[in-house]
Amino acid sequence: MSSADARRTGLLLAAIAAVLFSAKAILAKFLYRYGIDAVTLIALRMLFALPVFAVVTALETWRARERGDRLTSRERWQIVLLGLLGYYLSSFLDFWGLQYISASLERLILFLNPTLVLLIGLLFLRQRVSARQWAAMAVSYAGIVLVFWENLRLGGSHVVLGSALVFGAALSYALYLLLSGELVRRVGSLRLVAYAMCVSTVACLVQFLLVHPPAMLVQPMPVYGLSLLNAVACTVVPVYLTMFAIARIGAGATSQTAMIGPVSLVFFGWWLLGEPVTVLQLAGTAVVLVGIALLARAPAPAKVPVAE
Repeated sequence: MSSADARRTGLLLAAIAAVLFSAKAILAKFLYRYGIDAVTLIALRMLFALPVFAVVTALETWRARERGDRLTSRERWQIVLLGLLGYYLSSFLDFWGLQYISASLERLILFLNPTLVLLIGLLFLRQRVSARQWAAMAVSYAGIVLVFWENLRLGGSHVVLGSALVFGAALSYALYLLLSGELVRRVGSLRLVAYAMCVSTVACLVQFLLVHPPAMLVQPMPVYGLSLLNAVACTVVPVYLTMFAIARIGAGATSQTAMIGPVSLVFFGWWLLGEPVTVLQLAGTAVVLVGIALLARAPAPAKVPVAE
């Protein structure tokens, strides 16, 4: 495959992954119509996704043993922490927040993730933030304020709670990204994601059993169908499509292509869910995407050594 073909393929894979990741918000809205809560939704999602990640975990563990590459005790605990932060807490807060806000607002708030990574790095890791990065963050948050204000006018006070929950999800995933950096290089992204997903599945099921009786897993067939679609099409498939895209076009181009996600949700939310679309919402969405685009093109911040 030529470099041009590889780039086109990578961009296509990244775009499909972005749309599929975003579509989980649409499926969650449909699932909530059947009266289930976020705890049940995420438990069913992870149960249906578990077989795939369990197989990948077994294969990656076997390959690691063949290489003599065993995890240390510290690395095991790091994986547990990452699974709880990135694929349990973040997902739970995200789906919980979707009970109160529109799918398009949810995706835009999650899109602030790169800015949260920068801010956490500034506050706790002593990383410098350039003037261009500050400007990009200011533009991004200005756009969010526009969309949030319009949703507050249209949706009422529950928008505040939903937005806070989804922002907490974005913050949790930002922590996951920051803490996983060294471990990804050591363990590998495929192996780490599989392990972390298995940890999060256990956490989701424990939470479900603490909150609900097991009989609550018995749901109408449409709930199972939508949950299976959520697990496969909006979880497993986009995770691996994103990895394949990064291998072809790099992380930077993949992240910029992901901007199609919020745009697609504005359309799908209006078409499938009947969510209102106003000029102010469209303007705010455009402003957020401009800010994230500027941030993606800004140079990486210089790291300042952290005192021991």
